[in-house]
Amino acid sequence: MRIQGISGSRGVAVGNVYRYIQEEIVIPDYTVADDKVEEEIGKFAAAMAATLKQLDTIRQKALDEMGPEEAAIFEAHMQIAQDPSLSDGIKSLVESSHTNVVAATAQTIETFANIFLGMEDAYMRERGADIKDIGDRLMRNMLGMNPRGLSHISGEVILVAQDLAPSDTASLDKNVVKGIVTAAGGPTSHAAIMARTLEIPAVMGVGDIESFVDGDKAVVLGTDGIVEMNPSDADWDEYTNQAAAFQEELKRLRESANLEATTTDGHHVELFGNIGKAKDAKNALTMGAQGIGLYRTEFLYMENDELPAEDVQFEEYKKVAQDMKGKPVIIRTMDIGGDKELKCLDLPSELNPFLGYRAIRISLNRPDIFKVQLRALLRASAFGDIHIMYPMIASVEEVKQANVMLDECKAELTAEGKEFNKDIKVGIMIEVPAAAVISPILAKYVDFFSIGTNDLCQYTLAVDRMNEAIGSLYQPLHPGVLRLIKHVIDASHEQGKFTGMCGELASDPVATMILLGLGLDEFSMTASSIPLIKNILRSVSKAECEEVANKALTMDTAEEITGYAKSVLIEKGLL
Repeated sequence: MRIQGISGSRGVAVGNVYRYIQEEIVIPDYTVADDKVEEEIGKFAAAMAATLKQLDTIRQKALDEMGPEEAAIFEAHMQIAQDPSLSDGIKSLVESSHTNVVAATAQTIETFANIFLGMEDAYMRERGADIKDIGDRLMRNMLGMNPRGLSHISGEVILVAQDLAPSDTASLDKNVVKGIVTAAGGPTSHAAIMARTLEIPAVMGVGDIESFVDGDKAVVLGTDGIVEMNPSDADWDEYTNQAAAFQEELKRLRESANLEATTTDGHHVELFGNIGKAKDAKNALTMGAQGIGLYRTEFLYMENDELPAEDVQFEEYKKVAQDMKGKPVIIRTMDIGGDKELKCLDLPSELNPFLGYRAIRISLNRPDIFKVQLRALLRASAFGDIHIMYPMIASVEEVKQANVMLDECKAELTAEGKEFNKDIKVGIMIEVPAAAVISPILAKYVDFFSIGTNDLCQYTLAVDRMNEAIGSLYQPLHPGVLRLIKHVIDASHEQGKFTGMCGELASDPVATMILLGLGLDEFSMTASSIPLIKNILRSVSKAECEEVANKALTMDTAEEITGYAKSVLIEKGLL
């Protein structure tokens, strides 16, 4: 039996089905008497202590087995768990409404998680999953239930679950869990991201796992998003050989991670990493990144009760610049908006925040905030090759206004005798279709473009990729999107500028040859994706890629383009 899902992590895996079904949390239905309020709050304190101990154990395991980038997820979990806003919100509900502590925790966690889950940026949206995971752990500890975890599994299994929380994936033993299948989720879900990090083939979004029976033979074809159930003996032997070959390929990719990203005909490609915090930079280097193509600065604003001061920001940016040892570091100015509720900034609630008051629009309206960040970025540029990038640009006027403020900051720092790179490069995100269309004009005012394909695709196709009813319409290789990408790249090259890409399409192996053929100068992605993309780039010629891109541009549908690009990679043994 063949089950179709969504590709979450490439590769082939074989094993016996293990269904992971968690005991459901039942929220108690009782109110707390006046004389029991302190006792009830005491349950929270005890559960918090147990939660922090468990998270520290998971963090250490992640550090030992997956590296600092993954361990940082659970450092963040511990910080979130100890956030006074969380504990105060729970305690307040118990004290004011006499809500029992488990119900109060559920309500408060839901409020916190929804702030993140509604965001467009996939990286930020996954923080909602983190918060739900913390709440789940807290409530299980309060109720005396067994904590989540997969460390008890043995054998070689295909893990089948409704979904997987961050702490579930961190407790995976990749020597035991050979493949992952989830009913929910997609390529940006936490389970998919961690599966790619752990190099475990995964298929997400199969919809229903009732047909999976413990012990049945299963094959995960991660690249195609297919699960084969109970194949014939001959097919099983063939899939087993394919799974072994996939493991050999992974070993070879790891060994070649730090080689140059140069095509067979000598064309060098910049291969950069996307990061969310300064400490992620070192891991990107380890995985072969030649620079940072996107440093998201939102966490500096989202983690604090007050707006981050200039010196706080300066130290963070300086650290990345120094860690990258002269390699380029593209830092995006704050990309926040009505979908991101901040403790440090009161933003209006909007009916459609993705088309509203956000990103560069806030920055230009609040120079008191924007110039603090610009000053910090300029000061940090004295310690490395920092580039500044403005998000969600839609017009020349916005670039001009931002650069006026940047020039004011340069004049201030000069007057104060503070060092900075006077020739710092300034670029913009191309994520609004209007910006793509007028890119020949915008190129006159900036040093580079970086294409944010997540938003460019969403805005171009009028598709909310988080809406499961229309998720299939979100097609990054749609002919319309490809033509916009080509137009942007050509516009930059005509004026001697460069174009990079920091959206998810940059890490999609199926798109690699097409993007290089279109002339993309720089690919930026999650660190764990770099070895695979680098191997593809090193295995093809630029001339071949141009041929593939030109043929793709003649095709009528995203399905045709995707199928063609896949077939080329398969024929070359690269997918």
